[in-house]
Formats: sequence, C-alpha cells, structure tokens
Amino acid sequence: MSYPDLQSFLTDLEARGQLKRVRAEVDPVLEISAIADRVSKSPAAGGETALPPPTDPVQGRCGGHGLLFERVKGSCFPVAINVFGSYERMRLALGVSSFETLADRVQKLVKPEMPTTLIEKMKKLPELAKMAGFGPKVVKRGICQQIVKEGDAANLLDLPLIQCWPHDGRAGYGGKPESATEGTGRYITFAGIYTRDPESGERNVGMYRVQAFAARLAAMHWHLHHDGARHFRKYRKRGERMPLAIVLGGEPVLTYAATCPLPPDVSELLFAGFLNDGGIELVPCRTIPLEVPVNAEFVIEGWVDPVQTLIEGPFGDHTGFYSLADRYPAFHVTAITHRENPVYLTTIVGKPPMEDYYLGKATERVFLPLLRILIPDIVDYDLPMFGAFHNCVFVSIRKEYPMQARKVIHSIWGAGQMMFSKMIVVVDEHVNVHDPNDVLFHVGANVDWRRDTVIADGPCDVLDHATPYYGTGAKIGIDATRKIAGEGVVREWPEELTMSADIEALVARRWGEYGL
Repeated sequence: MSYPDLQSFLTDLEARGQLKRVRAEVDPVLEISAIADRVSKSPAAGGETALPPPTDPVQGRCGGHGLLFERVKGSCFPVAINVFGSYERMRLALGVSSFETLADRVQKLVKPEMPTTLIEKMKKLPELAKMAGFGPKVVKRGICQQIVKEGDAANLLDLPLIQCWPHDGRAGYGGKPESATEGTGRYITFAGIYTRDPESGERNVGMYRVQAFAARLAAMHWHLHHDGARHFRKYRKRGERMPLAIVLGGEPVLTYAATCPLPPDVSELLFAGFLNDGGIELVPCRTIPLEVPVNAEFVIEGWVDPVQTLIEGPFGDHTGFYSLADRYPAFHVTAITHRENPVYLTTIVGKPPMEDYYLGKATERVFLPLLRILIPDIVDYDLPMFGAFHNCVFVSIRKEYPMQARKVIHSIWGAGQMMFSKMIVVVDEHVNVHDPNDVLFHVGANVDWRRDTVIADGPCDVLDHATPYYGTGAKIGIDATRKIAGEGVVREWPEELTMSADIEALVARRWGEYGL
C-alpha cells in the first residue's frame, strides 16, 4: 500500500496505534525535541511486528510512537515528528511487508533476468512499460499551492521550526568564526531540497538542514560531497543565483528517497516513483523555475546567493556531538505555499536510536543487492547503531582466497558514500553481522593487529570532529576472518567450537523431559 500524502499516512498510523496526539501546548524551542528524544528511545508502539530479520532484538523494541503536536506555541500549524521512527512505520511508509521484499524488487530492477525466447520477451513488455511510468509527471496544479504567500507575505518564522539542542545556532559556541548576521537556533530538519543542474538540467532531491535567520533569510547547510553542493558550485562559477525549493511532506516515499545514497545519475524522483509503484506528480513553482510534488504540505521557494554566506550552526548532529559553526550559502525566500490545514513535518537527530536510525536501517537492507553488484564477495553487512552510520561497518564474506578481506575493505571505501566508513570489520560468512557480540568475539579471536589491519588516509565525513583535517583523515580495516596460507605468518588454525547437529536435534527433541 502506498500513501498519496503525509496526512493519509498519519491517519493510517493512528488507526494502527502507531501515532499519538499531544493536545497540550508545547514550545518548538527544545521542548518538542526533548519529548521526541525520550519517545524515540522508549519501547516500540503496540502492533510493532516488522523487524528486518536478522536484527538485534534490543534495537527492534525501540521507537515509541509517532507524535502529532496539535498546539505549538507561536504557530497555527501542527507538528509531526518520529513518524518514521520504527521498523513498522518504515515498512508502512515504503508500502512493503518487509525490507527484504523491497530489496528483491531492487535486485530485479538493477539486474533483471534477461529473456531468452520470444514469448519471454513479450512477457517482459508490460514490465518495461511499467518501469517507464516511474518517472515524474508535471501537471498544472496541486494541493501544495492551495495557499500562496509571496514576497513580504512569506515568513519562515510563521512556521513551527524547532530548535533541537541547547547550543543550536549559538555561533559563539566552540569559538565564533568571523562575525556575521546572527541566526536563530531554529531549523528545518526534515525537508527534501530540490535543485537542478544548470548544465544537464537533471533534478536532485537531497536532505540538508536549513537554519532560519529572518522572515525571508536562511542558511543552506550541505556537505561538499553532496549533489546539491555540486549544483551550487556550478551556479557560483557562472555567477548566477540558484533556484531552490524546500519541500515538506508529500508521498512518504519522497522523504525516504531524499535520504538515499543513490548513484549520481539515478534520480531520487525516479526512485520514489519506483517505490510508489507510479510516477510522482509535480507542479511548477510560483516564483522559481523548478517543479515540486503536488501533494506536499509546505513548499518554500527561493534563490541561493552565489556570493553571500552566513554563519550557520552549531547544530546537534546525528554523531551525538555538535557540528561547529561555519560559513554556508544564504538562501532568500520568495514564496511559501501550502495546502489547506497542513501538517509541518520535522525530526531531531542525536545519539541513536532516533528516527534517522530506522531510515538508515531501511537503506542498509534495501541497498544490499546494489552493494553485492559492486562487491560480489559480500554475503551480508550491518551498520551497527553505535557507529552512527559512518563510523563502523560489519561485513561478512564467503572467503575463497588470500587477502580477500583486504580487497573487500578497499572496495567498500570506493563505493559511493561508503567511502566515509571509518572502521570496517570483515568476518566469515557464518558470523552474524547483526550481532555485535558475535562480530567482536571473532575480532578478539582471529585478529593479530600487526598482520590483520590496514590504515588508509582518505575522505571522511565532514561531521567527524576527530579527523585532523576537515573532511579527511585515517580509516581502519580489520580482517577478522579465519587466516589461510598466503596471508602472512599463519600458524595452525584451530576449529571453532560447534555442537554436532545430531546432538542438537536430540536435545531439542527431549528438552521437555529435562524439567528445565
């Protein structure tokens, strides 16, 4: 089942016991985020059934409820948060019974079975026609423009923008850069950022935070590796301002697609159409030459200045630390449009588990087929919760030749955004990469630190405060597989303890007799 917009998704979540309404008045400055932080780390909502097997059962019991705050201080708009914050809600948002089901669809999309007979080719025609329908479709009008405010009537501060953490927006925290316009600590945190390449015309949808400075002024935060930043550099080189739209809500698959580490030439809107089983409808913006989803709750239109910068940050990030203030491009608002009676979608990031953890876990499962195409050696992988996405990757392989684990380590560092992986641990195929204790047991048992580790310099996540330089530093690969000849000095390797299958079966059959 796919949802046409955010509000239909919220209605279904409430019917399933996955959403709670908060009718007491709450403050968007810190109070909403403190509530969401507490709820996201509480036991899962009733009816939580969709765990992506195999998974850590402790993580599977977290997530709490989605929240809808009906009365927000200083705004007439309700706020939704933590609506993607569990395995169950992510499964519903993507319209699948399990992440593995979606992974199978992705597998067939990227590596379809080739027809061998005329009849098989004819059977493929409907599938090809359906794939052609995944692309976006431009229409003349949409509910996202039921209310239009242009020019001075457009006011960012009318929206219930939240402040997540106490030091957010305090430019003097951690050492103030050169003085500049002081921003608020309030951010847009969960929007699709729509841009277009000025040369190729290709669309991009990313998810970058936006700090409000005034009614019609904000700062765009994007990392230099992101496609939105790449588009901006092209506009800046041409001396042109860049049209940009900030989109909140719409089909739930859009929110997910904006977070996906897709290859550069794969459109997020095309991928969203694939997830939605039908193309996303777009409508032209009112004041800029871009198109946005017709079913969005809010659309903020404007231009990114090619020269002007603002001191953005600091910001409490998904790393569990503040990313410090720095200069980022200024965004000037030209219009704010929204549907009648809209809901403002937001999120908070910090120490996991939080809402973004479940978005990341969905990506981990869904993109396993793509990673296997790039690196066929991989059996499975896991991004453990303590790693905050980029700090750690556990990988299992079917080992067949010497130094295969090292080959896999370097291949992962060459695979798109996996280049940011700070620590990669490779284990044999029988090890459960979703169980940190199983992985760490084999690290402790199988690793000689001088022989089995590799340290390499390269690109790192710009949010990593431990690197000696901005965006670059050292990464470590650990080969925790069983060692074989050709991998340095290897003594006789003992067998790992396992009970014989017939005795396991005997004990299982007689368990009731033991009185235990």
